[in-house]
Amino acid sequence: MTEPNFIRACRGEAVDHVPVWFMRQAGRSLPEYRALRGSGSILDAIANPDLACEITLQPVRRYGVDAAILFSDIVVPLEAIGFGVDVVPGRGPVVASPFRTVKDLDRLRPLTANDIAHVTGTVDRVVAELAATDTPLIGFAGAPFTVASYLVEGAPTRTFGVIKGLMHSDPVLFDALMDALVPITVEFLRAQVRHGARALQLFDSWAGALTRDEYQRFALPATKRVFEGVADLGVPTILFGVGTGEILDLMATAGSSVMGIDWHVDLDDGRRRVGGGPVQGNLDPARCLSGPDIAREAAREVLRRAGTAPGHIFNLGHGVLPETDPTVLEAVVALVHAEGRAGVR
Repeated sequence: MTEPNFIRACRGEAVDHVPVWFMRQAGRSLPEYRALRGSGSILDAIANPDLACEITLQPVRRYGVDAAILFSDIVVPLEAIGFGVDVVPGRGPVVASPFRTVKDLDRLRPLTANDIAHVTGTVDRVVAELAATDTPLIGFAGAPFTVASYLVEGAPTRTFGVIKGLMHSDPVLFDALMDALVPITVEFLRAQVRHGARALQLFDSWAGALTRDEYQRFALPATKRVFEGVADLGVPTILFGVGTGEILDLMATAGSSVMGIDWHVDLDDGRRRVGGGPVQGNLDPARCLSGPDIAREAAREVLRRAGTAPGHIFNLGHGVLPETDPTVLEAVVALVHAEGRAGVR
């Protein structure tokens, strides 16, 4: 049986059409999501497998994208082991008692199957629903550095001053923190594949805040270990971060099958920086805010940059913005399926 276009593109193989999906394709931009979820923490919705399954499926039905991505959050494993994390509406992940000393390592206990039964229950339901169309489900996790940023800073930040202070003032403790996060991340990813996820994305969203030396010393080793920890599963993997243009070549050594490219770097240049392998991206999400004509024009620019070499998954250069009109994304999907030529047989 022929594998779906998304999986084949991840492996750099010929496809029937350029596959497309969107980071944050499920969520606040969809009126059906808002009607279903109401208010409250996203963690409450994630804890309800029936609800999380329906939210995961909503954009697949509406947009006709080539892959679903699990409705979850990168802090879910930390919340599951009781570290004291919440996702505050309008603010993001907040940690009641941030990581500060060696004693806090005791709070990072191993992740078990029981801890994330709600997540794997959602995966089971989504995979069963997608079976008829053979649409793959993407599982995901946060990369150790990005997760550590939230644990140490205690909340979203623009400066990363606290975590950089820890990195440089106490690298031994920082390394111990990363050592604790790697197996948690690996188990979270492996559990999703055990239950039917067919690809994995690792979000190192804040790696772009690091210098090249900092990334190579403090983030890259743990990221490599995560990919090593799932290598035997045989599923494609994607690595993505924002503002990472100057470290893309380093990120490409981490071991992922596909490199996500944000919108700050032209796709053809980004592909050269990562050695020519499969890439994902990279429409500027803001170009989807001014109607379908402007969005289609921007999508064509991305497709031109992608060229005809195989191994391109069309996506945004970051997540769907909450104010995006869903009909604009519908128009983008239709255009990419009709006009995308990368790797088409």
